[in-house]
Amino acid sequence: MIRNLAAECLGTALLVCTVVGSGIMGDMLSGGNDAVALLGNTIATGAILYVLITMFGPLSGAHFNPVVSLVMSLLGEMTAKKAVAYSVVQIMGGVIGTWVAHLMFELPLFQLSETMRTGTAQYGSEVVASFGLLLVILLGRHFRPEQVASLVGFYITAGYWFTASTSFANPAVTIARTFSNSFAGIHYGDTIPFIVAQIIGAIMALIVAKYFLATPQAD
Repeated sequence: MIRNLAAECLGTALLVCTVVGSGIMGDMLSGGNDAVALLGNTIATGAILYVLITMFGPLSGAHFNPVVSLVMSLLGEMTAKKAVAYSVVQIMGGVIGTWVAHLMFELPLFQLSETMRTGTAQYGSEVVASFGLLLVILLGRHFRPEQVASLVGFYITAGYWFTASTSFANPAVTIARTFSNSFAGIHYGDTIPFIVAQIIGAIMALIVAKYFLATPQAD
């Protein structure tokens, strides 16, 4: 259990460090072109997800995401107590990852984001983003378990561009990004609505995945 929690904490820290750090770097080098900055942010995030899931999957399952842990608990694959413990260390790791990114770029350690991500389009996008992510995980591990790392990495890479919210799809990452007033940040006033939307999307994905997996396949 201690090893699992350490893996979840470190993995989430590395994920958020990449998200925030690549956002800062992209913003610095893009000359004010948000599309270029987002492209750099996207590539780095998709790549690190593949690496982290491949590396930590055999240790902890490589959730790095409280809604993933929630769904695994609802499936009976882990206890509620373990899911809560996973979520706590994921949030801790995410905040630590934000601080490390700030240190690398010589930015103030403690910040609150001023980037507004509010409104129906943003919150609805997080429902879609989380729904898609959990569906990819649940169906991917059933039909192509050896490809889950690449499936998740590619899905989030696409999600950055087809959702209005740039596909956070992760409460731990959302909370961590609240504490970075950088390209990747999110205003604290939008944090809770984002998390609620992510939980809704994850539960929807669980329902849909159960339907598909319970339906007999055609010959």
